[in-house]
Amino acid sequence: MTRSRILLLAAAVLAIAALWATLWAMYAPIPAGSREQLFEIPAGTYARRAAGDKVEILPTSIRLTLGVKDILVLKNLDNVPQTFGPVLIMPGQSFRMPFGVAGDVQFECTAHASGQMRIVVEPAPDAGWRRLVWRAQHWL
Repeated sequence: MTRSRILLLAAAVLAIAALWATLWAMYAPIPAGSREQLFEIPAGTYARRAAGDKVEILPTSIRLTLGVKDILVLKNLDNVPQTFGPVLIMPGQSFRMPFGVAGDVQFECTAHASGQMRIVVEPAPDAGWRRLVWRAQHWL
């Protein structure tokens, strides 16, 4: 077999593998595993903020995906209560908030310097291009 035929065969094999991987990414179900997205408020957060430290412990915006990661869990490891929306999370307690509808919601949150946290819940990506784009965004 000549060198050019070997290179052509290798290119064909790579093209088939790339096509297979793309089709898999477009149509394979998204395994959720645990649907919980955990965020912890560390011990000493309130004291550090009261001392004037600019403490950023939680992102200002949390993105969730229906059917994949659609349960927000906040765990308060601080020694003072924290408020998230209408809920008071006592020291050592966790709060689970499942989302069943896509949307964009603002919550009051004492763990943030701004006092606000944004939760963006995206719909589950449909099979095809949307799922391929979703996978690419989450892998990169």
